[in-house]
Amino acid sequence: MPWVVGILPVACGLTVMHWQIERELRASSQATTRQVVEHVEHILDNLANAAQVLLPLAGSPCEPVQLTLRSQVTRNAFVRSTNLFRDNTLYCSSLFGDFDEPVDVNDYTDGHLWLMDGNSVTPGHPLLVYRLSDGARGAISTVDGDHLVTALRLIGPNEQLQLRVGNAWLGQDGKVHAGAPAPAATADVTLGSTRYPFSVHGGYAADKPAQLLRSQYPALLSLLLVLGVVAAGVCRWQIRRASSPSAELQRALEADEFLPYFQPVVRKGDYRWAGAEVLMRWNHPREGLVRPDLFIPYAEHSGQIVAMTRALMLHTAQSLAPYTALLEDGFHIGVNITADHCRDLTLLDDCQTFLQHFPPGRVRLTLELTERKLIEPTPIALELFEKLHAMGVMIALDDFGTGQSSLNYLRQFKVDYLKIDQSFVAMIGGDALSQHILDSIIELSAKLGLGIVAEGVETEVQRDYLAQHGVDFQQGYLFGRPMPADAFLQALAAQPGAARLPQGAPPEIMRG
Repeated sequence: MPWVVGILPVACGLTVMHWQIERELRASSQATTRQVVEHVEHILDNLANAAQVLLPLAGSPCEPVQLTLRSQVTRNAFVRSTNLFRDNTLYCSSLFGDFDEPVDVNDYTDGHLWLMDGNSVTPGHPLLVYRLSDGARGAISTVDGDHLVTALRLIGPNEQLQLRVGNAWLGQDGKVHAGAPAPAATADVTLGSTRYPFSVHGGYAADKPAQLLRSQYPALLSLLLVLGVVAAGVCRWQIRRASSPSAELQRALEADEFLPYFQPVVRKGDYRWAGAEVLMRWNHPREGLVRPDLFIPYAEHSGQIVAMTRALMLHTAQSLAPYTALLEDGFHIGVNITADHCRDLTLLDDCQTFLQHFPPGRVRLTLELTERKLIEPTPIALELFEKLHAMGVMIALDDFGTGQSSLNYLRQFKVDYLKIDQSFVAMIGGDALSQHILDSIIELSAKLGLGIVAEGVETEVQRDYLAQHGVDFQQGYLFGRPMPADAFLQALAAQPGAARLPQGAPPEIMRG
C-alpha cells in the first residue's frame, strides 16, 4: 500500500505533465506547420507570378522571348528556371533556349504542381514545378528543392516535417519519396494550403515528450518524487498506526467485541455459587476468542483498560439484570481494576451505574486490585477507596502473595478480601514450603479480619484442605470454567434451590 500511495501522486503528476506536454507539442507542431505552409505559399507565389508574366508569350518563337524567360529567373529569388510549352511540348527554356520535351498534364497535381525527383540537368535533386496554362499553351516555372528543404529544417529543426504534393513527398533528408508520409508518433498534424495543391505534415518523434520532460521540468519532477516519498511515508505511518495494538484495541472497543465471561465462586460448606469473577474476553471477528494475557497487559500499558473495564461492567450489568431472580441476595460480582482506575474518581460513577441495574442488596460488587501497576496511596486514591466503601463496594487483593506490594496494600488501603494465588493452591499436598506460605496467608487473613478467596482449585483434595482451614470462598475449574453469560445463567438456573425465573426468559435458559 505505501508503494501504491507513493507512486500515485507521481503517476498522476506525470500524467498531467504528459498531457500538458502533448498540448504544448501539438500547439507547437500546428504553429510550425502553418509557418511552413505560409513559406511554401510565398515561394509558389514567386513561381506563379513568373508564370503569369510569361503566359502571354507562350506560343511565340523561343529566340525572341528567351531573354524575358531569363529575366524572370534573375528577378525572382526562388525561381530556378522558366519554360514555355504548346501542344503538350516544352519548346523553350531559360536554361537551354530551344528545347523539345513532352509535357504530361497528368504529372501535375490539379494540373499545377509536380514534385520531381530531379530532371535531366540535376538528376536525383528535388524540384517543385509550377504549371500555368491557357488552352494548349502555357508557362512552367521551377524552384530548387534546396529552398524547400531549408524551410523544413530551419522552421522546424526539432520536428518531423514533410511537404506533400500529390503522391510524392519531400522530407528533411532532401529526398523525394512516393506515397504518403508516415504519421508522426507525437502531435501529428497535417495542414493543407488553401491556395495551392500541397500539404505539410508535422509532428515529433515518440521520445520527444520524455526529452522535454527531462529538459524543462526537472524541478517539478523532483517535487513529484518528494511528494511521492512523503505520501508513501505518511501511508506507512498510518498503516502502522492503524495496525498498532492501541488502534486495534480502540477499534474492538468501539465494535463492542470485549465480552464478560463468568467463573463461579463457591462458599464453604454447601459449595453453592455465591458469586462470580468477571473475566474479559475478546471476541475478535477473524481470530475468534483472544486470550486475555495477549491483550490485557497492553491495554493496561496504554491506559485503555479503564474504558474497556467500563464497557465490561456495563455489558455485565445488562446481561445479568434481567435475571436477578437467579441471584441470591449479596451475590458477589468481582471485577479487576488496576492503578489506572485510581487516578481519578470516575470509577465511582461506573460502580454506581453498575449497581443501579440491580435491586438494593442483591449484588455485592467487589473490585479486585491487580499488581501489574503499582497503586500509589495518593489523596485521590484514598478518597476513591473511602467513597467506594461508603457505596457498599468491596476491595479485594488479587493474586495475594505473588506481588511485591501486597503487604503495603494491606497497610495503606482498607481491604475486605484476600485472593490466594493459584500457584499456592496447586502446591497443596506437594511442596511443603508453599503449603506453609498458604497456611500463613490464611492465618494472616483471620488475624486481620479479612475474607479470603482461593483461586485455581482443581481437585477435591485442594477443596477439602481449604475448607478445613476455614477459607471462605473457592474458585477454580473444579467448580466451573469461565463461561459466557448465557452458559453462566443456564448453569446458575440448574443449581439446587435456584430461584424461579421470570417470565420471558430465553428458552435456552429455561431449559437449563
